Amino acid sequence: MCGICGIVGPALDEARRNAITREMIDTLRHRGPDGQGFMSGPVHSLAHTRLAIIDLQSGTQPMRTEDGRFTIVFNGEIYNYLELRQELIRGGAIFKTHSDTEVLLQLWAHKGPAALSRLNGMFAFAVYDSLEKTVTLVRDHFGIKPLYYCQSGDDLVFASEIKALLRHPDITASASRDGIAEYLVFQFCLGGTTMFDSISKLEPGYMLTYRTEGAGAPELHQWWKQSYVIDTHHTEEYFNDSILLLLQNAIDLQLRSDVPVGAYLSGGLDSSTVATLAARAYGNGFHCFTGRFAESAEYDESEYARIVAKQAGGTLHVITPTAADFVSRMPSIIYALDEPVAGPGVFPQFMVSELAKQHVTVVLGGQGGDEVFGGYARYLVAYLEQALKGAILQTQHNDRFVLTLESIIPNLPVLQKYIPMMREFMGEGLFDPVAQRYMKLVARNSGLHQHLTREAFESIDMERITASFGSIFNAPESASSINRMLHFDQKTLLPALLHIEDRASMAVSLESRVPLLDHRLVELANAMPPTIKLKAGELKHSFKKAVTNLLPAEIGNRKDKMGFPVPLGVWCKKGEVRDFVFDLLGSNRARHRGIYAPEALDAILNDPNPYGRKLWGMLNLELWFRTFIDR
Repeated sequence: MCGICGIVGPALDEARRNAITREMIDTLRHRGPDGQGFMSGPVHSLAHTRLAIIDLQSGTQPMRTEDGRFTIVFNGEIYNYLELRQELIRGGAIFKTHSDTEVLLQLWAHKGPAALSRLNGMFAFAVYDSLEKTVTLVRDHFGIKPLYYCQSGDDLVFASEIKALLRHPDITASASRDGIAEYLVFQFCLGGTTMFDSISKLEPGYMLTYRTEGAGAPELHQWWKQSYVIDTHHTEEYFNDSILLLLQNAIDLQLRSDVPVGAYLSGGLDSSTVATLAARAYGNGFHCFTGRFAESAEYDESEYARIVAKQAGGTLHVITPTAADFVSRMPSIIYALDEPVAGPGVFPQFMVSELAKQHVTVVLGGQGGDEVFGGYARYLVAYLEQALKGAILQTQHNDRFVLTLESIIPNLPVLQKYIPMMREFMGEGLFDPVAQRYMKLVARNSGLHQHLTREAFESIDMERITASFGSIFNAPESASSINRMLHFDQKTLLPALLHIEDRASMAVSLESRVPLLDHRLVELANAMPPTIKLKAGELKHSFKKAVTNLLPAEIGNRKDKMGFPVPLGVWCKKGEVRDFVFDLLGSNRARHRGIYAPEALDAILNDPNPYGRKLWGMLNLELWFRTFIDR
């Protein structure tokens, strides 16, 4: 695991370009404290900082082919590198190291972009071709590893984190109007947008090619996309068996490491499955990590984690973050993130990563299970509405892959705690187009006009945002409603959560791996009939059936999964967190920023129960402005 950066193009003389690139890589030292490398030529400077995981003694980067044509900087892991290495050797390739980096480099030299279809891993890399005078940036299937870029004159500048790009003297930290608008609506950005003007993120499954001669706009190409062609030939038992077999194989591959490996363990279905299978395969000395809050039982799932760790034979380590930790860590967390994304779970995730780093260098997690196998209650809420519509219009039996009202009734009690959300959701717009309805479930802009200044609200181009949402949601044209929901989440929410996964781990030089996002497993899930994947409206039905015999009954039968809740509602009522939040949002700087209406801030801050996702968004946005824009 590493950090990469580079400048490619003719705009700067080599000495100046090299100096800037070295400043950029210094900003990424936390991603790779074990070594730093640098290579340059007439129109390119590439740099790399290394966290050594495989082939600790060699495998340094940047790495160049023997003939000098291709130079690579690579962040991530190619899990099937041993198999690929043997294929290349049989084809006549000669290796100088045992690293996955050299395997990737040689595979690219032999096959070019066609090599990408052979990769099983998480990766963001750049390859400079001295013959074609091009640089190609590539990002993995789901965006597990980050990669950002921008143009500076005739140069392309890229890096693993935005803060490195900001070390370039011609790249200024200015807020993107579109990025801020999307954050206000969703608390993440869509597509390649970032909250920084002129800086883009390379989207998951995409590659970018930039030509240094006759420099123009970078060329973007989607090298991998999700398919939702339904597999009608196999039974439910086949799918369940295949899930378990693929997951075990993915974990076996991802346990490949020359340093100690452990696992995050929340006590939920996904992390418990990963930790159990990994502990069995790893053997003695497997460490698991979780967090809890001492405020009350509703913020403490550690007992479930203990049950899983005991059965799996692992050692569980627990951290208990405090209100004081929240106040002291949030500014540095915002700096580590580059952009605020998602919810307050980001705070304990950083804390658990710090704990894990004390014992291991690689950690496996359960990220992705909800977005791949259908674990969010909003899927059932949306399908309930569609089933009602189908029952009324007598169309629910027109498609054999549609969940009917009769079939989902037994699983509706799971929605009891979501009644307030359903009351708001179904209060207006009932039976509108499914894309429009799902946007209402995902967006966090309810009452936004009441919280923003008039100028800020009117600056939000909702027509553009709605169109962007629709283009992502409707991309798989023939897919069922549930697969379109899953597709949207895999393309937007999942990369936002993986953004946190990457930054929380790399902030402490820890590598995080996510076996549930093995692309073979996702492709299997996407091909499953919805009537199997969410049978009778049961969330994650197939995944549960596949793994239930692995886990303690207490885990398989859980109905109260919390999702690592943070007691901000308790903390915001009094004490140092309340003072911290109120000092930030009540300041003249926040009031005069022109985004949130002063009267709205007053109303929220004077509320006896002030915490909510609106307040979370306000807090993070203000911290982001102070960290990156105000400087």
